[in-house]
Amino acid sequence: MAVSVLGGAAAAMAADNAADDPNLWLEAVDDPKALDWARARNAISTRELEAGPDFAPIRSRLLTILDSEARIPYVSKIGDRYYNFWRDAKQVRGVWRRTTFHEYAKAEPVWETVLDLDALAASEHENWVWKGADCLFLDYDRCLVQLSRGGGDAVVIREFDIAEKAFVADGFNVPEAKSEVVWADRNRVYVATDSGPDTLTDSGYPRLVHEWLRGTPLSEAVPVFAGARDDVASGPVVIDSAGYHHEVIRRTTTFYSGENWLKVGDEFQLLNVPDDAEVDFWRNQMTVELRSDWAIGGTVHPGGALLVIGIADFLDGQRDFQVLYTPGPRKSLSSVAKLHTALIVNELDKVSSRLYVLKPSAGRWTRTPLDAPAFGALGVSAVDDDSNDDYWLTVTDFLTPTTLYRASLGAAKPERLKALPAYFNADGLEIVQHEVKSKDGTRVPYFQVSRKGLKLDGGHPTLLYGYGGFEVSLLPNYNAGVGAAWLEKGGVYVLANIRGGGEFGPDWHQAALKANRQRAYDDFIAIAEDLTRRKVTSPKHLGIQGGSNGGLLMGVMLTQRPELFGAVVCQVPLLDMRRYSHLLAGASWMGEYGNPDVPEEWNWIAKYSPYQNLKADAKYPRVLFTTSTRDDRVHPGHARKMAARMESQGHDFLYYENIEGGHGGAANNPQTALMGGLAYAFLWKQLRKPS
Repeated sequence: MAVSVLGGAAAAMAADNAADDPNLWLEAVDDPKALDWARARNAISTRELEAGPDFAPIRSRLLTILDSEARIPYVSKIGDRYYNFWRDAKQVRGVWRRTTFHEYAKAEPVWETVLDLDALAASEHENWVWKGADCLFLDYDRCLVQLSRGGGDAVVIREFDIAEKAFVADGFNVPEAKSEVVWADRNRVYVATDSGPDTLTDSGYPRLVHEWLRGTPLSEAVPVFAGARDDVASGPVVIDSAGYHHEVIRRTTTFYSGENWLKVGDEFQLLNVPDDAEVDFWRNQMTVELRSDWAIGGTVHPGGALLVIGIADFLDGQRDFQVLYTPGPRKSLSSVAKLHTALIVNELDKVSSRLYVLKPSAGRWTRTPLDAPAFGALGVSAVDDDSNDDYWLTVTDFLTPTTLYRASLGAAKPERLKALPAYFNADGLEIVQHEVKSKDGTRVPYFQVSRKGLKLDGGHPTLLYGYGGFEVSLLPNYNAGVGAAWLEKGGVYVLANIRGGGEFGPDWHQAALKANRQRAYDDFIAIAEDLTRRKVTSPKHLGIQGGSNGGLLMGVMLTQRPELFGAVVCQVPLLDMRRYSHLLAGASWMGEYGNPDVPEEWNWIAKYSPYQNLKADAKYPRVLFTTSTRDDRVHPGHARKMAARMESQGHDFLYYENIEGGHGGAANNPQTALMGGLAYAFLWKQLRKPS
C-alpha cells in the first residue's frame, strides 16, 4: 500500500497543516492505539443500536436477502461455459463456479465449483475476498485471478488453470499491490504494478507498464511505457473484437484526462484525440466519447457525443468521424454494448433508459430503436461479442424486482431467464419524479418512493440519498434492503440526481467541478427544502445517507445546513479535504475537487471541507459514521478524525469501523448485513414519529 509522498512547497504546506491537527495520529491505519480508539467507539455504537427494537430484525432480514438462493446468479461467458461468483450462508467468502447455458436456463441450475474461496482461505490462513478474473481470449483455459486480503483495492494476482482447477505454480503471479495485468497472448502479458522505488504515482498507482514473457521472472519484465509521478496511473488494456486484436496503454494524467497509446507494429503510437475523451475499439473501428466540445474536420462536436472512425483511416490522418450519438438538454449517453456486428447505445432520457441499435452498412451507420420495456432502468451487455449478436438485458426500478433476459438482434422476443422474487411488499407504493429549482435556478430532478395518497403532514420518516460526483448516475433500481428495512416499514425514500453526477451527461458533471463544487451541495439542499416545503417530511424526520464522495456530501450537509436534518449516515467518507490528496488514492481526485496545496484552490475547498468547518457552538443532528480499516482507497482517517473532533467539541455522534471490508465497507454478507442493520436502526431511532 502506498501513501503519496510530495516534495517541495507542497510537502512543507502539508507538514505545517498536519502539525496543528491533534487527531493526526488517527491516520496511522493499523496503529494499535488507533485501532483501540476505533474498537472503543464501535462498542458504544453497537451496545446502543443492537439493544433497540429495530436492529435484530433488520439485520436478520438483510442477511436473508443477501444469502437468498433466489438471487439472480449473473454470469459471464468464458469459452463454452457460463461462470458466476456466488456467496451465501454456506459459502461466506464465496465460490467461483460454472455451468452450461442449457443448465443455466433452468430454475435450479447444477453448478460445478471451479474455485472455493472458503477452502482456499482456510488452507492459506488468509481472509481472501474475490476481485475477479481475466481469462485468456479464445483458449479460455488460463485466467488471471485477483484476490484481496480483507477487501482492499490491493490484490494478489495468480494464474489459474481452469481445466485443472488449480493455480499455476510457475505462472504469471504478481505479489500484493494495486496492479493491472492483462493477457497479450498465451505467453505474454502486460503488467503495471509496484515494482520498486519510484514506480508509483503520487496517487499510489503504477506509472510503469512492462511486457512480461512466460518463463521469466517478473523482475526481468521489459518496460514499455512510463508515465509521470504526478499522473494518476498508467495501465494496459487489451481488446479482442471479432478477430481484431488491439493492445493499448492508457496514461491517466488526471481523473478526467489522459493519453491513449495504440500498438502499431512494434511501437505504441499516441492517438491524437482530446485528452478528456474516452477512446475504445470495436472490430476495426475506434470510438471517441467526448467530455467537451471538439472542433475537428470542419465540425464542432459537442461534449457527450459519441464518434466513430476506422482505425486505419485515423492512423492515415483522416478525421472524417461519423456521429453515433448526440446528447440533448435532458438526454445523455449512459453506456455502449459491443456485440459481434452492432453496437447498442443506452441513452438516459430524463433519467429513464432508451436503447438503440447502431450498425455499419456500406460505410455508413444506421440507428434503430430497440424494443425494450419503457420503464425504469435498463442494462445491456454482450453475451459473446466474438461470435454472435446475443445480449443480456436487465430491467429494474424501485418497486419491480430485477428481471434478466437473453436476447439476440433480429429475434422476435427476448427470453426471460431469471427474476428476483419480491423481497418486500410493494403494494400501495408509488414512484414519482419531481424537480426543484436550485439556488442558481437550475432544475434538479429527484425520485420519491412512498405510499400512494401520502398524507402531506410533514411527519413521514424520510431517507434522502445522494452522491453527486465523478459523473456517476443514480438510477432507479430494485434495492431489496431499502425496500425491506425502510419502505415496507412506512418510510419515504428519495434519490437525488444532483449535479456532479452523470445523469445529463458531461455538462451535468462539470457544472460542479472544483471551484463550482458548492452547486452539488446547493442542489441537495434544494431537494431537502422541497421535501419539507411539500410537507412530505420535516427536518426532525428527514435523514440523509451517502458514501465515499457521498460521504463528503453528508459531511457538508452536516456542517452547512444542520437545521435541515434529523439524522445523518456518513459512510466511508472523505471529510478532511485539507489533507485528502496526501492520503492513499486521494491525489487521483484532484481533477474533481482541486488541489488543497494550491492556496487559490484551497480557498474554495476550505469553504466546504467538513473537518475544518465543525464548530463547537453549533447544534448538529446526530450522525453515524461508518468506515473500514481495510479501505485502501478512502482513508479511514477521515471518519476517525471527524468523529474525534466532534467528540472533543461535545457533539453527539456514533461511530463504527469495520476492521475488514475495503472501500465497500464489508468483506462478506454477514458484515454487510451488520453494517446495514446499524444504519437503519440508527435512522429509525432518530426519525420515527413518537408513538
